Amino acid sequence: MRPDNDKRLYLVDDSPEVVYLKNVVNDPDIQVGVHTYYHDDQNDPRDFVKNNVLYHFPGVGDHIRIGSYCSIASGVKFMCSICHHDPGSLSWYPFGWLHDHWDSLDFERDFTWGHRGEGIVVGSDVWIGREAIIMPGVTIGDGAAIGTRSIVTHDVPPYTVVGGAPARFLKKRFDDATIERLLELKWWELPEEEINVLLPSLVHGDLEGVLQRKTIYEAAQRALG
Repeated sequence: MRPDNDKRLYLVDDSPEVVYLKNVVNDPDIQVGVHTYYHDDQNDPRDFVKNNVLYHFPGVGDHIRIGSYCSIASGVKFMCSICHHDPGSLSWYPFGWLHDHWDSLDFERDFTWGHRGEGIVVGSDVWIGREAIIMPGVTIGDGAAIGTRSIVTHDVPPYTVVGGAPARFLKKRFDDATIERLLELKWWELPEEEINVLLPSLVHGDLEGVLQRKTIYEAAQRALG
């Protein structure tokens, strides 16, 4: 019997550095899909929210959504909107947060700016390299890759590789026609039993083989009723 990954904590039994992320996140503002893992060789990976989601305060409206089958390396940081200071002010100092002291200010009236409440969306099958920083409001498409120590300030299209500080386009992983077919396939949304059938072709980059196996599997399922 295969392990129950809805409840399993560690990716590998003898490696406490790698966790199934959805099983260690207990925050209603953070949603994680199945089989997404986080590796941390410096801190306890079970403390992901504490160590890797920065400037996250209740009531601000920041939401982080991470898809399924993502690979997140050690030290990746997700920055919430309060990391931004108000560019419309003449001072960078966050007076509005200290309204108990500076009582002439009203938080909602005087301490608002465009980034408040902006979330982060990470698609499925995304690889985020070590110590990358994902800024508020960013959407990372399915199948994308983020280079080590990159600072992602803008959206990343599906199946695109970016890197640098700030992160810039490096290359597409596949040609446009292949990307379109992969986005239609959305293999990460399939039942595990079906993914298991597709894997021999999936891991060897054989898209035609994946589609052929999928057709055969679905025909067999229909025959079974």
